[in-house]
Amino acid sequence: MYNCRVILLLISFVAGILTVLAPCVLPLLPVIVGGSLATGSRRRAYAICLALGVSIILFTLLLKVGTAFINVPQSFWQWFSGGILILFGVVMIFPRLWDSLPFVNKLNMSSNKLLATGYRQNSIWGDMLMGAALGPVFASCSPTYFVILATVLPASFLMGFVDLLAYAIGLSGFLLIIAIAGQKLVDRLGVTIEPGGWFRRSIGILFLVVGILVATGTMVRLEAWLLERGFDATKYEHVLLGAPMDTPLDRSATSTLTPEGKALVYPEAPELVLPDGYINTGGKPITIGEFKGKKVVLIDIWTYSCINCQRTLPYLKAWYEKYKNTGLEIIGVHTPEFAFEKLQKNVQTAVNGFGITYPVILDNEYRTWNAYGNQYWPRKYLVDIDGFIVYDHIGEGGYAETEMQIQKALAERAERLGLAMPDIAVSQDVAEAGGRVRSPETYFGAWRNSNLGNGISGTRGPQTLTMSSRLQPNEFYLDGRWNFEEQYLENLSKGARIAFTYDAKDVYFVAAATAAVKIKVTRDGGEPLGTDRGADVDANGEATIHEDRLYKLIEGADYGTHTLEIEVEGVGLQAYTFTFG
Repeated sequence: MYNCRVILLLISFVAGILTVLAPCVLPLLPVIVGGSLATGSRRRAYAICLALGVSIILFTLLLKVGTAFINVPQSFWQWFSGGILILFGVVMIFPRLWDSLPFVNKLNMSSNKLLATGYRQNSIWGDMLMGAALGPVFASCSPTYFVILATVLPASFLMGFVDLLAYAIGLSGFLLIIAIAGQKLVDRLGVTIEPGGWFRRSIGILFLVVGILVATGTMVRLEAWLLERGFDATKYEHVLLGAPMDTPLDRSATSTLTPEGKALVYPEAPELVLPDGYINTGGKPITIGEFKGKKVVLIDIWTYSCINCQRTLPYLKAWYEKYKNTGLEIIGVHTPEFAFEKLQKNVQTAVNGFGITYPVILDNEYRTWNAYGNQYWPRKYLVDIDGFIVYDHIGEGGYAETEMQIQKALAERAERLGLAMPDIAVSQDVAEAGGRVRSPETYFGAWRNSNLGNGISGTRGPQTLTMSSRLQPNEFYLDGRWNFEEQYLENLSKGARIAFTYDAKDVYFVAAATAAVKIKVTRDGGEPLGTDRGADVDANGEATIHEDRLYKLIEGADYGTHTLEIEVEGVGLQAYTFTFG
């Protein structure tokens, strides 16, 4: 344990040094060096670097103890830091401007001198302020910094503070060396540093430019430009954390990291939290922890009426068949969007219908969803043999990439357990659905029916409506008597109608019914669907709503703009959403 602490302490110190060369810090180096060169005094270099180090420490502690600071947007720190630099730059370019401002004559107290006047007059407080302003910018540039912030400080404040101090000393110390070396170079070149001279004004222009870059977020784009061209000194921190020099920076190469190294880089997978039911487990509970050291786990957060989720299922089933005998376990976390998706019998019916054989848990209260901080359907998390999330993917697509990550994790497992990993070809990715879809998912219930074309949206209760003769795109229109509930609307009269002008290829309808009810589906003024009818529509253009699920109304058509028309032949249809593909 003592050796581990010493290693992390050294890593923190070296990480501080390497942060100086990070893409998000490198453009600021001229400001740090220029700040000390502008007076010909080493005192300024000491003040700026010391204030920077103290600022990083205080900024970190505030993030840990003050929840108000956690919610402060990144743009605030950009404008705060950039604004300070711009102010200093203007004062250095126009030394007499500050004193000529009317409000300065009235407020020319010591507090003002702590800012631009203090800086222009070589006040140590101005130097400290500039260094402190850069703290939030520098604090976001090191993987090790976030290791300290997220893992070490909560576990042991004292140890975390020591590591943070080592990081700040490494960063500030290396900056000080650069500043002093720059001062010696200026002395040797004999460059003059008088207040109104060209050298000082040039540094002021530099301050002004860098301040604008920071404040507008252009500095972030500059960092991305540097990263795209392979310049990233933080890769050496990955080496210190346990990965070799040639480890890619995409966080996917985990087999070269020790479990201790992974703990410093990857989040540990949260456990499944109080599931509301189990499917395909023989009625027995299942946990992620039981597979640690044994298997690789792919967690799929989904809900059965979501068309995006449904389109990922063939890939999940194929992966399960290909890799279940080589150490892959898939756990479906079913987190419902609608109330009917909380019923285990409905989920069981859907699982059987989709042909899913891997375990599925019911997450009706969003406990596991929240434990993972998730916000999307579907989402996949890949958990390696050591229990760490080494890869995750949001939404559809990326199937070949996801399968390659699965293979990497399985290869590591095989190596760890002394097993042979068979050579299995990665399936080719297919064109992602929805690329030409220009109509949004549309909700009918009062909770989210903001695009109701006629009637009163956002209110519960019955409404009698008349179909409009002019339909706006991506708005739904109703005819007949309807009762609006929170999540759905229900027709109270026979012959009630729904119309929607969409721009897509496929149309899906999430619906239920109090008793089986038939709907007649046409488009573009009553034209039959023909060969474009979906799997749930018969040759007569009718679909029977008898289960709580997603119904496929139109499939296989070309992309284009059409008007969908639904006539309800009975009463009791419960309409939830339209989705498109």
